[in-house]
Amino acid sequence: MNQTSGMEWQSAYWRTLSGAGGLRATWIVGGLSLVTTAVAVYMAMTVPPDTATGNLIRILYFHVPSAWLAFLSFGIVALASLVYLWKGGRRWDVLALASAEFGVIMTTLTLVSGSMWGYKAWGTWWVWDARLTLTLVIWMIYVGYLMLRSYVGSDERRARYAAVLGIVGALDIPLIHFATEWWRGQHPTAIVVTSEGPKLAGPLFPPLMVGLLGFTLLYVFVMMVRVRLEQQRDQIAALAIEREA
Repeated sequence: MNQTSGMEWQSAYWRTLSGAGGLRATWIVGGLSLVTTAVAVYMAMTVPPDTATGNLIRILYFHVPSAWLAFLSFGIVALASLVYLWKGGRRWDVLALASAEFGVIMTTLTLVSGSMWGYKAWGTWWVWDARLTLTLVIWMIYVGYLMLRSYVGSDERRARYAAVLGIVGALDIPLIHFATEWWRGQHPTAIVVTSEGPKLAGPLFPPLMVGLLGFTLLYVFVMMVRVRLEQQRDQIAALAIEREA
């Protein structure tokens, strides 16, 4: 990558987020996420046990929001990657990277919490159920996405390769969602997004909604922090290029 293209690559983006106003907005979102998540935890720990699964319902209040954030993260990766391949721009590559990192963490937590639930409900940590297997596949795809970014040297070539993989990986999302309808397995069917509406009733439903809100705010907070970090790295790299010129 020559110096001119390097300067273009490192050009400023989303300047509002990088300033003092962006920092205040980041902490406000972080505070809202913390409060909302704390309320969700309190509600989840005090809600009456489910008549069918007992106290196992409490794992659901962490498992479902984690899975939602995994879907949201990888969906944003695909959208940002599409825009990057269409228009270019460092900002979209940064957003895709940040979202992929968080998506891998959330998918890991989804798999772990699901295994804990499965051990109590089925007596085993893992079964080769379609939804579980497809979730493991998407985790492996985006771990590969992050590894690819580490091994490809050129900034722009790395971003293009990663964008293609980020889009392909997101094709697994609808397969995971509809897996319990298309294939027989042990994983319970969807309880929130269904054609008949949410299946959780009474006092069991509000804690899940508050948890989903808190986790979504957490996603926004992490993205703002992560993008600001990349902005600072790019500014340092741009200064280094100017000093060498």
